[in-house]
Amino acid sequence: MAMTDISEARDRDLLKRLLDRDEDAFRGLFARCAPTAKALAKRIVRQSHLAEEIVQEAFMAVWRDPESYEAQRGSVKSWLLGMVHHRAVDLVRREESHRRRAEASIPQVIHDVADHAEDVVQQIGLPEERRIVRSALDELPDEQRDVLTLMYFEGMSQSQIAARTSLPLGTVKSRTLLGMRRMRASLQGLER
Repeated sequence: MAMTDISEARDRDLLKRLLDRDEDAFRGLFARCAPTAKALAKRIVRQSHLAEEIVQEAFMAVWRDPESYEAQRGSVKSWLLGMVHHRAVDLVRREESHRRRAEASIPQVIHDVADHAEDVVQQIGLPEERRIVRSALDELPDEQRDVLTLMYFEGMSQSQIAARTSLPLGTVKSRTLLGMRRMRASLQGLER
């Protein structure tokens, strides 16, 4: 119990010094609390780089507004961990919402790409049409072109692409959708 009180007293002292913009106090508070904060964030978001960003955002909020700490509501460490937790949960919710929107906007036919790859090749049989399609593909941003190339020319499913590229499945699906829309717009005049 005494050790906890001493630790909390140190944290509160560092926070008081932050009111005077003491950079050493900020570094001290960061050194004391950041490892636990990062472990919490990583447990929620499951990606180290995102966990680091969340911890940095939380500590920057402390630097900007150390007065927001209210001693009667708990320890400095629990206050910091609460900020990290809220930011991490918000990020997960945003990502999940984005994934659901992306999945809902992708036509059902794209889910079955491996079956349609041969049809695409047969439909684009003429050399001129192939050149136009290749040109439209080359105009896409790299990330969209890479996904479509893996899908249509290597016959990979979106799940396989996500596994190979270490991208979230929702990101692969949204890149597919955006790339297909751009391709469709570029190839509008090609339809007979």
